[in-house]
Amino acid sequence: MVKANNLIFEYVAHNDRGEVEGVHRAIDDVSFDVKKGDFIAILGHNGSGKSTLAKHLNALLKPKSGTLLIKNMDTKDDQHVWDIRQSAGMVFQNPDNQIIATIVEEDVAFGPENIGIEAGEIRRRVDMALEVVEMTEYAGHSPNKLSGGQKQRIAIAGVLAMKPDCIILDEPTAMLDPSGREEVLKTVQKLNKEDKITIILITHFMEEAVLADHVYVMAEGKIALDGLPRDVFSKVKTMKDLKLNVPEVTELAYELKQAGIDIPTDLLTIDEMVESICQLQ
Repeated sequence: MVKANNLIFEYVAHNDRGEVEGVHRAIDDVSFDVKKGDFIAILGHNGSGKSTLAKHLNALLKPKSGTLLIKNMDTKDDQHVWDIRQSAGMVFQNPDNQIIATIVEEDVAFGPENIGIEAGEIRRRVDMALEVVEMTEYAGHSPNKLSGGQKQRIAIAGVLAMKPDCIILDEPTAMLDPSGREEVLKTVQKLNKEDKITIILITHFMEEAVLADHVYVMAEGKIALDGLPRDVFSKVKTMKDLKLNVPEVTELAYELKQAGIDIPTDLLTIDEMVESICQLQ
């Protein structure tokens, strides 16, 4: 689905005279593969390069060097840009930046209409997308009257109506309350498990990353750690050195181990913690 080889991207700052004042390497020799149907989480503190990487996956940015292939289409090739954006849809942090129509179903229909899909097929896609995100009853509503979580689900429906193979979500729950976060994550998991859509989730919430099949941790434009969530989060000291937290259960297990209690340090859930403590007796 996605193949990145030695990606490099730099932001160049210019002064008022147009002269180069500084260069910041936001992505520094990054390589990774994502298979169809995977659920990938990308973590990193602010400035780590994770959102810049997300924009590359949708061909909003192009690498300075290296290659990024989406379904074997090179993102540097201008003639593939629209095919790439149909294959890899993007959901941004603030749903208000992505919702443009005054009626929910019109907003979901916007993408297919703009690529010339015939009216009957657009109707089918809109109905399908709203059903998947469980927002059918709001089809005739104004997006302005929806909660943050509902708006984000509408934004996801708009991407779904384009029938993508992959959805990239750039911190989609950062502006939501716990209820809204739960709504969006439930939708994302459903898309991945039931509809087999590849998910690439950019997040700074460790509890969200736990849901993924594979986690990449970025720092200073590089991939600093990667592996199964259980393996990555068990490296508590390394994560803290990278200025990142780990799930609360994992941190508690780490502290107990440091205190001399013989308990596994790769625990992710409360149930696992309870089971491990019971086995100590």
